Formats: sequence, structure tokens, C-alpha cells
Amino acid sequence: MSSIVLGIGASHSTLMNTHWSEVDHLPGPHEFRDGLVAARKALEAARPDAVVVIGSNHFRGMFLDLMPTWTVGVSEVQAAGEAQTPSGALSVDTDLARVAVEGLSAADFDPAFSLRLTVDHGITHSLQYLVPELDVPIVPIVVNMFAPPLPSLRRSHDMGRALGQAIRNDGAGKRIAIIASGGLSHRLPWPKWFRTLSDDDRFLVEAWLNGRHSWHEYEVRRRQIIRAAEPDINEEFDRWLLDLFARGDLEPLLDYGDDRLEAEAGNGAHEIRSWLAMRAAVGPATGRTLAYAAIPEWLTGMGVAVFDPQLEEAL
Repeated sequence: MSSIVLGIGASHSTLMNTHWSEVDHLPGPHEFRDGLVAARKALEAARPDAVVVIGSNHFRGMFLDLMPTWTVGVSEVQAAGEAQTPSGALSVDTDLARVAVEGLSAADFDPAFSLRLTVDHGITHSLQYLVPELDVPIVPIVVNMFAPPLPSLRRSHDMGRALGQAIRNDGAGKRIAIIASGGLSHRLPWPKWFRTLSDDDRFLVEAWLNGRHSWHEYEVRRRQIIRAAEPDINEEFDRWLLDLFARGDLEPLLDYGDDRLEAEAGNGAHEIRSWLAMRAAVGPATGRTLAYAAIPEWLTGMGVAVFDPQLEEAL
């Protein structure tokens, strides 16, 4: 049997890479970055043989011409490399990826799989900041969090539980860490694909539909639209959320519908699906929030937390 030795949840923002000088004088971004360093050290100490990364797609690897609910990269995985994030080929644990696909299929989740997958910072931001010193393969699981209909929060949680069971029953004896990338509260200037009200809306939906072989051509205006957005961060919601995850008491969140989640925490909060899946996969664990900062310059409530099942077992 393999074991899950650590879970990590971490927000992402490419503005960390491209516009750090604008926030270098502020305490919040430094607190978040220090939290990432602490999480990275915990991951190194856990000595994983492979890392599963659950994250979102920002329409650089998947597009509206085909949008699966969840997709497992099982062979070739390329990092898009936008905004100074990692680019090029990523090392993949194909055996573990097949375990994930087969285990989820057996549990009636019907995941898509890809032998040639492109991922963006929804996966690679975590690799950049949490796994730079570790020479370990990954398994990316990309969840549709921005092109409705989306998997429910409860369904995302249950998918994670099935993933954890599949890993523990694989018979391979590996040490596996699971990283959830995304969230917390934030609102992106992104329309729903079926409701475009402005020229910017129509431009974005065109990019999401036609960018499979030319996404770079849309990047400049995409960034301009995002940079012009007004921040909408709900710090009270974020701290409540982090407390739920630390305690492992997720039930108050699981029946949230998409409209309620967006109203309280913004459309970017759909990315907490990755946290739900990770936390369910890890199972009983000691959870600690390492950092939280509301960073309006990045439009996002930025949190980092670790979940250690080994500490839980020792109590």
C-alpha cells in the first residue's frame, strides 16, 4: 500500500512573478511567501516519492472546444510557462497517474485522461514555489473551475476521497504528497461563456474557445483586463474556510451552491474545489495554517496550509 504523507493547500498568483516590486514594501506578500517556504520545508521533510497536484485551468491548456470536469495527465505533460512560471516538459509518475484514473473510474467519477496535456499556473505555480528542490515526478489533476457547469463542492470532496482510497490501495508502497493549488476568495473579470455583456467579455470567450494553438496571441489583452479589475476579497470568509480545513470539518461548506459561493467569495473562489479534493484525499490529519494575507494588488486572499496525517496518527 502507498501512503499519503502530506497535504498542502496554497493560493496562486502569477503577479508574484511579474509584479513583485509593487508589493515588496508590504507585509502581506512577504508573509504569504514565507508560508510557502515553510510548506516547502514540510514537503521536503515528508520525503515523497511523487506529488499529486490538483489545480485549475486558466484556458491555456484546456479550452471551450472540449472541457472535461477533471483530467489526469498520465504521460506527456507540458507546462505553458506564462508569466515566468515553469515551462516545458514535466516529469510524470505514469503508474500513479493510471492508479488515479482507474481508481476514480471504479468509483464512478469518469475522469478524462490525457497522454499529451498542457498545464498552466493552476498546476505550475505550486511546482515553482513548493517543489523546486525535489526531484520527484508529479501527477497533475486539472479540475474545471471556470466553465460552468462545474462539479459541485460535495462532488469535488468525494472525488478527493476516492482518489485517496485509490492511492492507498495501489500496492506500490510509495510515499505520496498532495498539493491543492488555488483560491481563496477573489473575483476575476471573467464572464460566463454563455453571458457576454461587453467587448472584453466577448474577447475572453473568443480566447477561451480559439486559443488552443494560439493562446499566446491573447495574452497581452488578457493581462490588461485582469490588471484593471477591482479587488473583491472576503477576509472573514477566508479565515472561516481555513479554520474548517484545519479542523477537517468540511460539512458546512459542502452544500454551498455556485451562486452562494460567488456572492460570498467571488468567482475565483471556485478554486477551493482543489482544496476540498486534497483534504478529503489526505483524510484525518493535523492541519495548520502557515500564512494568510488579503492582497488586493493580487486580487486574492492568499493562504497556505499543511495537513499532516502522520502527526494525527501519533496523537
